Amino acid sequence: MTMFEDAKIQVVNAAQLLTHKGFLSATGGNLSVRIAGQKAFAITPSNYDYMKMVPEDICVLDFDLHPLAGERKPSVESGMHGAIYQARGDVNAIIHTHQVYPSTLAILNMPIPALFDEQVRFLGRSVDVIPYAPSGTGMLKNTVARHVSNHNNAYIMANHGALLFGHDLERAMHNVEVLEKCALAYLLAVLSEKKVSKIPLPIRELAFAKLRKDQKRVESGNTQTGGE
Repeated sequence: MTMFEDAKIQVVNAAQLLTHKGFLSATGGNLSVRIAGQKAFAITPSNYDYMKMVPEDICVLDFDLHPLAGERKPSVESGMHGAIYQARGDVNAIIHTHQVYPSTLAILNMPIPALFDEQVRFLGRSVDVIPYAPSGTGMLKNTVARHVSNHNNAYIMANHGALLFGHDLERAMHNVEVLEKCALAYLLAVLSEKKVSKIPLPIRELAFAKLRKDQKRVESGNTQTGGE
């Protein structure tokens, strides 16, 4: 097994599981995992069917986007992934999806407030909207990098989709599902035209403190994190 093989296998398995669950489709979206101990990451290739993907198709890049492994063209949003890894030492996995309910909020430019303690525990104080920038551009990379320093693990990308982080791919995939629940619940609540109830501020801050504790452990090199 090569130096990057484990990371490549993780990316393929995660991409295909997310496709089976309906969070990825065709060639839309992208995901990556940080290479432990290196300033590098493994990422899905550009414009390639997830269900046909094998580990040899996965690209490995350093943070300056120099290729280290893989024959295919890397995702056009590789620059965004590299910028996030440099900005957030607690993030070891990134998933960008076009999943339906967060994408609906993306075209409504609607952030999700703190609705559930589970949401804050894993995603952060709120799910903010990152302003629109064209896909695959330096403008997108820079815009995203400026907006992810608040320690949240989920964002809505205006007129685009969703962006999820985790200390590993398993947690990032978990966060994809938590976001889907929150986005759907929020949309249905707004459509009811009744007042949307948020969790009390002390509960929000307690849940967020648990998330920050996990993130600080990861930044210090300890990947053992808590659950709910």
